[in-house]
Amino acid sequence: MANNSNDKMSREEAGRKGGNKTAREHNKDFYQDIGQKGGEKTAKEHDQEFYQEIGEKGGKKTAREHNKEFFEDIGEKGGKKTAREHDKEFYQEIGEKGGEQTSKNQDKEFYKEIGKKGGKNSNNSNNNN
Repeated sequence: MANNSNDKMSREEAGRKGGNKTAREHNKDFYQDIGQKGGEKTAKEHDQEFYQEIGEKGGKKTAREHNKEFFEDIGEKGGKKTAREHDKEFYQEIGEKGGEQTSKNQDKEFYKEIGKKGGKNSNNSNNNN
C-alpha cells in the first residue's frame, strides 16, 4: 500500500515487509545468535549505571501495569524454581552475603529495632503454645 503520490512505501510498511521476510527466512538459532551479539555489544558500550537506569524504568513500568496478585504469582513461581534448582548450601551462602551487606548498611539502632520485633514475636509464639 502506497502512502503518497509517487507510489512509494512508507518506512513503516517497508520495515514490516522486511521483518516478515526475515522471519520467513531465518530460524530460532539465527535470532538467538544476533541477540547474543547485540547483548555483548551493548555490554561493551554501556556501564553499570546504564543497566541500573533501564532496570529502574522497566521496574516502574511493570509496577504501573500490574497488581499485587501479579507480583505474588511471579514471586511464588520464582521461589519454587529457585528451591528446585538449589540446595541448602546455596541458601546459606546467600544468607551470609545478605547479612554481610546488611551489617555494612545498617547501624546499631536497626539491630535494636529488629531485636525488639523478634522478641515480641517470640513472646507471642510462646503465649500461643
